[in-house]
Amino acid sequence: MHTVEIDGENLDIQRFIQVARYGEKVKISEQARENILNSRHTIEKIISGEELAYGIKTGFGELCQVSIPLEDIRKLQENLVRSHACAVGKPLDREIVRGTMLLRANTFAKGYSGVRLELVELLVEMLNRDITPVVHEQGSVGASGDLAPLAMLALALIGEGDVDYHGKRMCARDAFALEGLKPLKLEAKEGLALINGTSLMTAIAGIVWYDTWILFKNAMIACMMSLEALKGTNQAYRPEISKVRKHPGQAYCAQTFMRMLQNSQILESHKNCKKVQDAYTLRCAPQVMGAVKDTLDIVKNTIEIEMNSVTDNPLILPNGKSLSCGNFHGEPVALAMDYLGIALTVLGNFSERRIARLVDGHLSGLPPFLTEHSGLNSGYMIAQYVSASLASENKVLAHPASADTIPTSANQEDHVSMGTTAARKCMQICMNVRNIVAIEMLCASQGLDFHKPLKPGVGVLRAWEFIRKHVPHLDEDRVLYPEIENVAGMIKNGEIIEAVEKEIGEF
Repeated sequence: MHTVEIDGENLDIQRFIQVARYGEKVKISEQARENILNSRHTIEKIISGEELAYGIKTGFGELCQVSIPLEDIRKLQENLVRSHACAVGKPLDREIVRGTMLLRANTFAKGYSGVRLELVELLVEMLNRDITPVVHEQGSVGASGDLAPLAMLALALIGEGDVDYHGKRMCARDAFALEGLKPLKLEAKEGLALINGTSLMTAIAGIVWYDTWILFKNAMIACMMSLEALKGTNQAYRPEISKVRKHPGQAYCAQTFMRMLQNSQILESHKNCKKVQDAYTLRCAPQVMGAVKDTLDIVKNTIEIEMNSVTDNPLILPNGKSLSCGNFHGEPVALAMDYLGIALTVLGNFSERRIARLVDGHLSGLPPFLTEHSGLNSGYMIAQYVSASLASENKVLAHPASADTIPTSANQEDHVSMGTTAARKCMQICMNVRNIVAIEMLCASQGLDFHKPLKPGVGVLRAWEFIRKHVPHLDEDRVLYPEIENVAGMIKNGEIIEAVEKEIGEF
């Protein structure tokens, strides 16, 4: 197992996923250690000086005008964490919380937050020893950062919250004792630094982007499986078309589609048919799915910038000053997640319409509902209902959370991002689309079965063969939900992509 080094500058989504999902170890770079120590030295000077620095010698939010006596500075930080740890709802998935911890540590590594090195070391030790705070999913308005959920994370660091320790829920203090660790005693600025940032929404964003990228590649495969099952043409994917409309995603998709369709006996069998052009969900696949690809590229850039940013307030500057700012505001992530959610919804709509075409014998030329004995058997009739339900649910979820705002803290914090809501919605849309694409793959595989002995293109053939190793042809009605779950799991794990890429190369 490799180790991911954090320095506040070079974290990307791939390395983030290796830690958050797959448990790779983390270490702090030497430069980051120096940055953290220098920043903490500045805090000590501020404490002993005359500057009335926000959150260090004052209250918080609307209470920022209240000066705090020097003897209460530590108590101020403890009170902050305890009072703010009031998120509600279900506990977040372990990988989301691990990702949040990693991002908070990476922010501190830049040296603008003023925390002690031992705080960052404890975060890293918790990651490396599989101690994951229990954090509830609801309660963030996305400015000042993810306050309520991050306070639940911080609560664990001081030994007062619950954690998941190797799959078992227990008090953080007990988990620390089992590992020989000590709870943190918060010093000046540290409670504020732990909770005031966009680390939760960005962690969800990183995970949902990664899962969406894998889903997108699977959706491309599903689209070409459907094209072959519906006896569509590849002529709309010719390079001359993308050359005169220079969106990079369109060219990428068209080129990849042509690779998947190489040596197709099915395409060859009907190349002289009288059909002039295909329906939009086949013919416009490079344009529609290419736009989704371009969206993914834009959103990835935003997320990786945020992963390596300081989203803290106040900033502790190298010149020895603290500077109040708004870097905690989650608007960049909120807009990116709403954008990705809309793109995912389009992807799901596109897939669902092909499913509807596959099960409609009048449009597909295949047996009604893809079953040889329709009437006695319903085939994939209700699987299409499910995909329609999910696609319609996504249209509701795609309403942008960032279009909403509500004032907080006695109108001191009078505009908020709703970035965590946007990210959570986007994750649900991603899960819904994964199931839609799974249903499309099952329906397209059934359609391809009816074209035997003709074989589809080399990429489609590999996907079809892989699915048929796990899910047999539907001869007569049977329970379908386990098969949908099975294929959805293969989509998430990238197994179908791997099978196709062995044949056509990476895409």
